[in-house]
Amino acid sequence: MSDAEPQATGTPMIRRLLPVLLQFYRLTILVGICWLIRDHHVRLRIEGDTPIALTEARFFWTNAASLKHDHSVRGGMFVLDAREIRLGYLVRTMPDASRILGYSGTTDTLVALDRDGRVKGINVRSSEDTVRHAEDVMLDWSFKRIWNGMTWREVGSMDLLVERVEGVSGATMTSLAVARGVVNRFAVAEGRAVPQPMVWELEDVGLLGAICLGIFLSFSKHRGRGRARRWFQIYVIGYVGLLTGDLLAQSLLAGWAKAGVGWQLAPGLVLLVAAAFLIPAVTKRPLYCQQLCPHGAVQEVILKYAPRRWRIALPGGLERGLRRGPGILLGFIALLVMLPLGFDLAGFEPFDAYVLGIAGTATITVAVVGLIASVFIPKAYCKYGCPTGSLLEFVRSHGSKDGWGRRDWGALVIVLLVAGVKVYYGHFHAWLHDF
Repeated sequence: MSDAEPQATGTPMIRRLLPVLLQFYRLTILVGICWLIRDHHVRLRIEGDTPIALTEARFFWTNAASLKHDHSVRGGMFVLDAREIRLGYLVRTMPDASRILGYSGTTDTLVALDRDGRVKGINVRSSEDTVRHAEDVMLDWSFKRIWNGMTWREVGSMDLLVERVEGVSGATMTSLAVARGVVNRFAVAEGRAVPQPMVWELEDVGLLGAICLGIFLSFSKHRGRGRARRWFQIYVIGYVGLLTGDLLAQSLLAGWAKAGVGWQLAPGLVLLVAAAFLIPAVTKRPLYCQQLCPHGAVQEVILKYAPRRWRIALPGGLERGLRRGPGILLGFIALLVMLPLGFDLAGFEPFDAYVLGIAGTATITVAVVGLIASVFIPKAYCKYGCPTGSLLEFVRSHGSKDGWGRRDWGALVIVLLVAGVKVYYGHFHAWLHDF
């Protein structure tokens, strides 16, 4: 009997401990994938960095014939014509701008100066932000001309707040990151770095308000909660979706995993992401998907007004298969982030469609198809198409009823695949190049 009693008292303790260990495993998996992506792309920026090419110089000087390294502290390139007469000077903002983040990552900007040392123009070389954001910045000629005619010292001593430099509509964070990167690059060469303070805008305050209201509605049992939530959904769709466009998306999360979290330019968005992951992990409440996602709110509005007779019940086998789709897509996206394929991750999800004027065809198609499907199948996109929702569900605690399942095996497989790509990246790169 003495041997049986400790076993009986220990078993409930083990049962209570297992969900905690399982949740720790899931969070560790998530952190591990982020670390692998981050370490991989830091190494690529150092080892696989691309020097300024002659074709880039010809964007500013059509008669450019050669480039010559400047070994001074400015670290740029002299642009020469066929007779080796100096035409101007080129300097890029990376790697000095490696800690200046836009919407989802860093941006490498090329700055051209004429032979008198005054800025001739800028051009974005590459960006870890979405393709459309970078394109919008380069299509805004008034933004690109901000520094034209300024000397190196004038650019390096520029105060963007005092000068009231505003972001490009629809690509605010990307354009402000470009501006900070340019000023910082010139300032560093002058022996001073530009401080990167946290900037709270009205948009961030509005997001903080949305987070607080969403948390209140998630935990409130007030009798008028239903009506309050309907008004809140209008706020989420209008403000969080259409006005700010600050939605959780794989393009954002992958960018932060690669380059770091953009807390300086978007503190409100950082708090939104933190709440979306931490609150479900601790309280079991799906805060973002249930309260704060504009696309989810639109689907709930459709569910409310679409006739019930239109609803379709999927066969059990098909329904179970479709539910695995978001998890499979999540693994595919993790591999794309590691490989040099140039895919725009925004095209896998509908969220950029809420930022009017910047969404690509793929994004709009996913958004429209998902909303049409939700007329017949309640919240169809959330159930069968959303990789971000699948990720948030993975970290959500289910309490004492939680147990090891397919998603935990799937997460382990994703970690192994990402680690494999990291270790054998050279072989993958060579194979893709030959292909």
